Amino acid sequence: MNGIHPRRFEFSLSGPIALTLLFCVAAVAQGAASSEVARGEYLVRAGDCAFCHTDNNGKAFAGGRAIPTPFGVIYSINITPDRETGIGEWTEQDFYKAMHTGISSDGSHLYPAFPYPWFTKVTRVDVDAIKAYLDTVTPVVQKDKTNQLPWYLSWRGELFGWNALFFDEGEYKVDTARSAEWNRGAYLVEGLAHCGACHTPDNSLGGAKHSEPYEGGDAGLHWAAPGLGGNLRDGVGGWSPEEIAEYLKTGANAKSASAGPMSDVVTNSTQYLSDADLKAIALYLKDRPNAAAKSAPETHALGTDALARGQALYIDNCTGCHMPDGRGVVDVFPPLAGSAAIQADNPGTVIHVVLEGARMAAPSSKPTGLAMPGFGWKLDDREIADVVNYSRHAWGNLAPSVDADAVAAVRKIIQPTDRPSRDATTTHPDAPLAHR
Repeated sequence: MNGIHPRRFEFSLSGPIALTLLFCVAAVAQGAASSEVARGEYLVRAGDCAFCHTDNNGKAFAGGRAIPTPFGVIYSINITPDRETGIGEWTEQDFYKAMHTGISSDGSHLYPAFPYPWFTKVTRVDVDAIKAYLDTVTPVVQKDKTNQLPWYLSWRGELFGWNALFFDEGEYKVDTARSAEWNRGAYLVEGLAHCGACHTPDNSLGGAKHSEPYEGGDAGLHWAAPGLGGNLRDGVGGWSPEEIAEYLKTGANAKSASAGPMSDVVTNSTQYLSDADLKAIALYLKDRPNAAAKSAPETHALGTDALARGQALYIDNCTGCHMPDGRGVVDVFPPLAGSAAIQADNPGTVIHVVLEGARMAAPSSKPTGLAMPGFGWKLDDREIADVVNYSRHAWGNLAPSVDADAVAAVRKIIQPTDRPSRDATTTHPDAPLAHR
């Protein structure tokens, strides 16, 4: 260039132009932060975090809810941003480590009642969004309660061995052979929604039996989480993807209605999910690996006397809502004939419902929230077993039989009084039998 060297120009702004640019940058940053918080709130809903971390009549996210386990009671912790008793001092890395590895900010192991074996699959960007939202909730000063566990389980270091046996750390890996929608469903089901925490059976040490995924499990206090496999009898094999999505959105469909813990899930979590996410979940459940139907358990026909006793009790107490043929009333009283919940290998849910009553979920899309009164005040253990057995063997249903001892085990927990259950104290006696 004839000896002329390129010149470096320095440019600076001041006055109104600079203030305008600064304002725009701040607005963009604020909008991005607001978007992350909103996404974090959605993800918190998907993970049903508020339910576990909010005690009955307690402040939101302040912890203290009793979580029953086969080993004792574990209390959820305060996850509000209070700096002394909550997680206000936790960094994003602290929070990710807890979600991803089950290690608290102080380096101690968290008990797997906190479902980090599933949350480990959640991506870093989603975990950060969850933390961003939790940082905005009202701080609550509330110390964590002391867990009620045997002394030998109070040393958390032994969870290192538990993790080595039963915990597979790592974020969800996309299956490139599957569609984006299928992968979204898998990411939610296997991760944040932690469906397997209830719907997969556990071994004697509390680890999920990954060889029996979604074949039904224990939701605590003798509530049964039914199988989510391809079974027609005890699963979702007879449900269409649309029916699965409807159930998660409203708590009911033409084949079933929610009760107990599942009503809580619908109320606090799945009703808030987008239609696209519900569709993705349904797609995955219908087309996940190893979703084929399992073999039916060994069952025996009811004796003539037992069948007659159960039928008489059913006619006296149940036909007003569920009809003599067990088909219920469409969109009002759920059917018992062909019901996966009624035929589940584990009879815990149906025993609970007959003993204590139940209330269906009442989301904004279906706010009626019909309920059924309990019959524990009226029927003894043998009578409850008889009517449960009748419903599990009539109209083509097939399931293992229930005895009075199984009923007594549930009755011991719920201790029904001489009135309908706390779930249905103000309902009409003909309210529906709501069940999963």
